[in-house]
Amino acid sequence: MDLPDRHRVRLLAEDRPAIVLSTDYRVLAANGAYRARFRDRIRLGHDRCHAVSHGFDRPCDGMGESCPMLAAMETGQPARVLHIHHGPEGPEHVDVHAVPLADDQGQVRWLMEVLVPVAEVDDDAGLVGRSRPFLDALDLVRRVAGTDLPVLLLGETGSGKEGLARAAHAMSGRVGNFVALECSGLPESLFESELFGYEAGAFTGARGRKQGLVEVAAEGTLFLDEVGELPLTQQAKLLHLLESRTFRRVGGVDPRLASFRLVCATHRDLEAMVRQGSFRQDLFFRIAAFPVPVPPLRARREDLALLVPHLLAQVAPGRSLSPAAWACLRRHDFPGNVRELRNVLQRAAILADGPRIQPEHLPPALRGAGAVAPPPAVEGALDLRSLEQVERDHLAQAVAGFPGDRAALARALGLSERTLYRRLRAHGLAGR
Repeated sequence: MDLPDRHRVRLLAEDRPAIVLSTDYRVLAANGAYRARFRDRIRLGHDRCHAVSHGFDRPCDGMGESCPMLAAMETGQPARVLHIHHGPEGPEHVDVHAVPLADDQGQVRWLMEVLVPVAEVDDDAGLVGRSRPFLDALDLVRRVAGTDLPVLLLGETGSGKEGLARAAHAMSGRVGNFVALECSGLPESLFESELFGYEAGAFTGARGRKQGLVEVAAEGTLFLDEVGELPLTQQAKLLHLLESRTFRRVGGVDPRLASFRLVCATHRDLEAMVRQGSFRQDLFFRIAAFPVPVPPLRARREDLALLVPHLLAQVAPGRSLSPAAWACLRRHDFPGNVRELRNVLQRAAILADGPRIQPEHLPPALRGAGAVAPPPAVEGALDLRSLEQVERDHLAQAVAGFPGDRAALARALGLSERTLYRRLRAHGLAGR
């Protein structure tokens, strides 16, 4: 059945990359933005969407990813999901909108897929991944970013809460600054002067007027990290700021208007603290309008395949992990999360003299009793295997022990994906 003109007009009027699909996922039509994005990678009436955007040979839901197309077909309602597309610049997080299109009898015959790239997020904070727990957290942040609701990020230390806060600000479209305040260990007088600013002469050493972070964050985002560490006296001052949207500089008289979006983070159980009386209930309900659970690294272990090469490129360009070192990382729970992973890789890069990081370069806690150690050298013994056999053994070990997909393995080995495939095929390992 030919695509009706009304649907074709709707497709061409969309300024974001968009395509129309048959119910068996074949791309029937594409707008200019989609063609520009994927260039010559699309053949209308032949290619399926999952092959174009992911390189998959079957739909995304059959490859461990959510598929909004299936949901739209089954319900007859629009659906959306956040996952990774492979565009011309490499993998990126994309918000995929699926819209069912009906024929003249009201039956869903086609689907329109619209791609909305997610705003740049803070990769330095560990916001790299494709696991479902990670994408769920990022999706919640994306959905709330454009609102004024306060956001509460709940997760362990080092799990990337500040990175998600920065992502919320980047996706919000706010014109003001992103301003962060670490709440733990702040004395009451310093908390007030940092948050509200002060007037000249307000206290000894206050020689001039200083803007507080509330003013610096005007029309932007104020991020209060570890808000659960605030004592009750400081909680009361924060609550007054949120309820009245006004503040006074320390030593000042005139109230000033506050205009910012609040994002808080904590590793503590605030609800338990409310029951214990160490955190104000009224403040909790103010800051917890939209809670976002942030998964620990052990809950998104599959993301190591992306995180490790990404972090190594930052802290030790040109270095890679041996398969045995990869196995050590896969066994570790990383109680310090992404922050611990970064520290481990920095330490290992310092200890490794060559380009490959081995288990002996990792902290003892990661090596464990099951770590693979290199065979002891025997004086006078020579390894007389052929170079071809050495390469085959090395590739076989890499394929067996590497936690990521083929593209990530190629990056870890310093090869292109095509070169890796050719070598695996030459050694009879392509099907592993």
